[in-house]
Amino acid sequence: MTHDSRLGPLTMSPTRIIPPVGPRALCLVLAVGAAVLVVMWLAEPRTPAPGSPGRDRVGPLLAQVEVVDERVPVPGYERDCAGTSACVFGPAWSDSTGAPGSRNGCPTRHDVLARDLRGATTDPASPCTVDGGTLVDPYTGRVVDVGDSGVRGIHVDHVFPLAAAWDLGAWRWSAERRAAFANDVDRNLLAVTGSVNSGKGDSTPEGWLPPDPGRHCFFAARYLTAAVAYGLPVTSGDHEVLTDAVRGCPAGA
Repeated sequence: MTHDSRLGPLTMSPTRIIPPVGPRALCLVLAVGAAVLVVMWLAEPRTPAPGSPGRDRVGPLLAQVEVVDERVPVPGYERDCAGTSACVFGPAWSDSTGAPGSRNGCPTRHDVLARDLRGATTDPASPCTVDGGTLVDPYTGRVVDVGDSGVRGIHVDHVFPLAAAWDLGAWRWSAERRAAFANDVDRNLLAVTGSVNSGKGDSTPEGWLPPDPGRHCFFAARYLTAAVAYGLPVTSGDHEVLTDAVRGCPAGA
């Protein structure tokens, strides 16, 4: 390589050595980055799904519901009715309760499917048996063609879980009141996809909310409706989560 003397003496720039990032520093950087992402997500407006009730309708339920410190497990809960099981909420999907819509000749499960599936069809040989239609999952917005997926993939969810209801006061109720609660089509039952229902399990709002944040308002309204109608309390943790969900409801009229 030649050097033009007019440019002055040739010098080499000192090499800058970047020290390696230690494990603690790397963890700190990752933690800060994660925190920033969480803040950005929380700050992002959540548009309530179409049909979500207004705050003017849900707010009074939130104010009315009783709040307790925690859910204390109460022995004796058995949903199963086989053999010697306690069957504390009565036979599943019984048509012989005091719940709204009961005693119409069809099991409660099929009453819910007939209501919640768009274009629901029934088996000609069994008018109560729903065998087709389209479900828009109320927790995710996913559209499911029951004719393709099969009706067994559609579950009926107790919005206010039976196990939670038992712990929070239903253990004191009469058998008739518990059976009505378990089959209340109007206040506590929704058709949902099986995978979502399995993920929800017996969780209350503090432990589970719909995967779609835009559906939190709707869920809070249904949960509070069941709680207030049957005089069931919510825990302080649940109340905090429900309060946040209600803030996301549309302003109303």
